[in-house]
Amino acid sequence: MRKILYVIPYLQALGLEKDDLVQALGLSFTVSTFALAASLAHEGAFGGMDAMVSFAALVPALGGMWAGQWLRGRISAALFRRCFFLGLLGLGLHLALRHAL
Repeated sequence: MRKILYVIPYLQALGLEKDDLVQALGLSFTVSTFALAASLAHEGAFGGMDAMVSFAALVPALGGMWAGQWLRGRISAALFRRCFFLGLLGLGLHLALRHAL
């Protein structure tokens, strides 16, 4: 998970429009998730109940994706960037606090 976080500031620094940024982030998250699943499956650490729970988690994830697309189409680019940076700040604080303890 930590490695994918490095791509977020990079993609934001490219100055992409909000739709292009979200598409690039979605693609990078998807590729990294499939790579993680393949690696875990190869090592025998992902199967059976873990796979079923992961597939069940797709339902709320797809719902959140739909809600995000709906919301993204209704807010300004400035508000989108502000929310994006606040999300990054929150994620950074979470990681810093988790590793500090």
